[in-house]
Parts: sequence; C-alpha cells; structure tokens
Amino acid sequence: MSSPELILVVDDTPANLEVVCETLSDAGYEVATAINGDRALKRVQAYPPDLILLDVQMPGIDGFETCQRLKADPKTASIPIIFMTALSDADSKEKGFVLGAVDYITKPFQEKEMLARVKTHLQLRQLTKNLEQRVADQTADLEAALTQLQQSQIHLVQTEKMSALGNLVAGVAHEINNPLCFIAGNLKPAQDYIKDLFKLIELYQKELPYPSASLQEFVEEIDLEYLQEDLPKLIDSMQEGVDRICTISISLRTFSRSDCDRPIHYNIHDGIDSTILILKHRLKANECRPEIQVITDYGDLPQVECFAGQLNQVFMNLLANAIEALEESNQGRSFAQIKANPNQITVKTQLSESQAVIRIQDNGIGMTDAVKPKIFEHLFTTKGVGQGTGLGLAIARQIVVQKHSGSLEVNSTLGQGTEFVISIPVKDLAVKDIQATICVDAA
Repeated sequence: MSSPELILVVDDTPANLEVVCETLSDAGYEVATAINGDRALKRVQAYPPDLILLDVQMPGIDGFETCQRLKADPKTASIPIIFMTALSDADSKEKGFVLGAVDYITKPFQEKEMLARVKTHLQLRQLTKNLEQRVADQTADLEAALTQLQQSQIHLVQTEKMSALGNLVAGVAHEINNPLCFIAGNLKPAQDYIKDLFKLIELYQKELPYPSASLQEFVEEIDLEYLQEDLPKLIDSMQEGVDRICTISISLRTFSRSDCDRPIHYNIHDGIDSTILILKHRLKANECRPEIQVITDYGDLPQVECFAGQLNQVFMNLLANAIEALEESNQGRSFAQIKANPNQITVKTQLSESQAVIRIQDNGIGMTDAVKPKIFEHLFTTKGVGQGTGLGLAIARQIVVQKHSGSLEVNSTLGQGTEFVISIPVKDLAVKDIQATICVDAA
C-alpha cells in the first residue's frame, strides 16, 4: 500500500493552520506545517512535499517571494503551489499565476472546495510524474537503440573495411609472390652461369693470348674488364631487391591476417612493423618536409592472444592519424624549420601488470581540451568535409575495448603532440615468444 501524500501548509496564523491541518488529516493526507516563508523553504529542502498550501500575507518573506524562490530552485520547481489568501483582486491572482502557482483558495475557504482542489492538483502531479517517467523510459530506450545502431554501424564499417583491405593486401601479396618466386628461384643459377662464363672467357684468354683485331676491338668496345667486375654487383643488387620485396610481401601477409573468426597467439611487434612498412611511402621526405622519423622501442612482450588482423587495423589508424597530425603541424613552417625540429613518431611497448602496453606518440600539433573528450565519439572528426568519416578512432576503441577487453586512452597537449596508449590483457603468459629488446630508428 502506498504512503499518503504529504502536504505542507504555510500560514502565520495558528488558528488557520489548525483548521486546515485537521481537514486534510481527516481526508487521509499527511500534513506538515510552517509558520513563515523562511521555515517553509528549509522544510521543503529537507522533506519535499507533494503539494504546498501557501498563505500570501505573512511577515518577512511573504507568499509571493516564497513561491518565487521555490520555483527558482530546480529541486523544488515542480512542486504544485496553491495560494491561500483573502485577496481576491485580479492583479494578486495574476501575480500568483505568473510566479508559478497552480491555483487559489480564497479565505474563508469552504472545506469541500479546498479538498476538491487539493485532490485535483495531486492527481495532476501524479499524472505528470507518470508522463515524465514514460518519457524518460522512452528516451532511455531511444538512446539505447541509437547506441546499438551506432555500434552496429561501426561494426559493419569495421568488418567491410577490414575485409576489403585484407582482401586487397592479401591479393597484392599473392600477385607479388608468384613472379617473386620465379625471380628468386632463378637468381642463384644465373649467378652460377655467369661465373662459368667468366671462367670460360678466362680460359680462352689464356689459350688465345693474341686475339684477332676485330675480336680485340669488340672486347674494348664492351669494356670486358669492367663488365666482369660490375655484372656480379648487378646480380647482388637484384638479390637485395628480391629480399626487400620478400620482406614487403611477408609484411603484407602479416598485416592482412584472415583470423577475424578467432583469436590467435600473435607477436604484436610483427604487426607494428608490418604496418609501418605499409605506411613507409607516407613517411618519406618530399619537397615540403624531411622524412618523418619512426623510432621503435620494443620491450619484452609475450605473444598476445588477439584478433591479429583487427589489432593491425588499430595500429594503422593510430599511425596514420599521427602522420596527419604531423603534416598539420608543418603548415606555415619551412623545410629548414622542420629539419631543425624533425617530425617524429615513437612506438614503445612494455609488459605492465599482465598487460601488453603499446604507446604511439607524435610531436605534432596536439589537441585542445575541447576536442580531446570527443575523439572516440561516433562520427566526430576535425577534418574537412569529405576528408574523414569520424569512424577511425571509434572503430579502434571498439576493437581494443570490446574485442580484446583492453583500453585505449589519449594523452595530448596543444602544441606538444599526442600519445595513444593501448593496453591489451596478456591472458596466457605460459605461451611466450619473447622478443629481444629493440631500439631501432625505422626512419
């Protein structure tokens, strides 16, 4: 059974208080009293009533000012107020309604009239509360639906983006691999054949020390001595090129790990290295700036159980954002100024309390305090129209937080750069493939 509604009666005349309180109590209401406006204001703060019967003419703070103060406070503004007064002129009533009163009871009051008005306004208050609650519930449902829609959109974009990028990268790696295997497989026999031919020429030169004039002329024309010295170097350069392409192909395959359906034990450093290699073209020097330096400082990390392809996408988003921040910080600076204070991206890893921690820091433009809290929000972007979707960091956070039970945080000061900190739980420390600590300037 619900408790009776509480009504606060404010009147400086004890006789009036007694009559009103008795009438309301007999009708089943709980009644509290105050003899002036000051006490009423304090009483309402401590025990908010469901309705207030307020006398207009009181010493000190009169009923009008008391009403004004109650309506100005968000905690008490919604409490209905009925004025009790002997004033029946239109101006007084208008003033009361302007201040927020819901009704008037004229003294001397009729018992039935007062109870009818009290009952009506208590019912209206209850209906208002119910309506507000329904609106609040529906608003919460709509917000939950919107959040779910946003998460679904992020997941869809992430899945499509990862699928498209993974297929593209895997396809390129596959197409590179076929001719690469052909070239790599033939370079060694080619080197052996060249050695054999050089040996044959040497034997001919010993047995025929005095070649004909035309043969001697051709030997001089092709500069045989230089050819014999330079051709092995060309083959060695070709071998270095093949090795370089092999590294790129392996990095592409590493980046595009098709493991979205299950987590695997993965060397995070391989993922970072492959991502840096893929972004290498954006790091190179151009006519506007020197090369962006990438410094890797790797700690001893075990293999981490994760969705490797998705985690690589996080590295791609954060490193690409760092490059864009550096490009933005270069605006208005000369080549010499940038060279004096070079663009740098530092990637540092460490094991901390069973967490693999990856820090990606740039010395770019940094963020304002207004931007920083919004960067992970759905569709938020500081880029111009058509230049950014506002989903990159939202997707990155979803991958780290929801898919890996980790955290993604940002530290940034305007003009001093930005640092993103990824923490991934290391679930199985028994499965280790410890990397030696590396500090490599990958520029």
